[in-house]
Amino acid sequence: MLMFCPTCASALIVEDGPLYLRFSCFTCPYVYNIRHIVSSRIYPRLKEVDDVLGGAAAWENVDSTDERCPKCFHPRAYFMQIQTRSADEPMTTFYKCCNIVCGHRWRD
Repeated sequence: MLMFCPTCASALIVEDGPLYLRFSCFTCPYVYNIRHIVSSRIYPRLKEVDDVLGGAAAWENVDSTDERCPKCFHPRAYFMQIQTRSADEPMTTFYKCCNIVCGHRWRD
């Protein structure tokens, strides 16, 4: 935890005092004795991640092809192609295993 000096707003450091630890300032004579545990935790709220491929609805009307799943070795997989890079680069092919139990996704 980072504490600041109330008089000059510099960051306080922890140093050993005669009987206990204390916060002290480098720039002014401010000293604060630590008598109990000083801590606080703030957990930031995480951003919601949007599904770039369109979510579950994107896989509803796609074709399947003879592509073997690398996880369960099922012989067929759904596929869709999306332009992820610049126009002069080839499209990226995304696959999803046709096996309902597996559902593994990968790209080529």
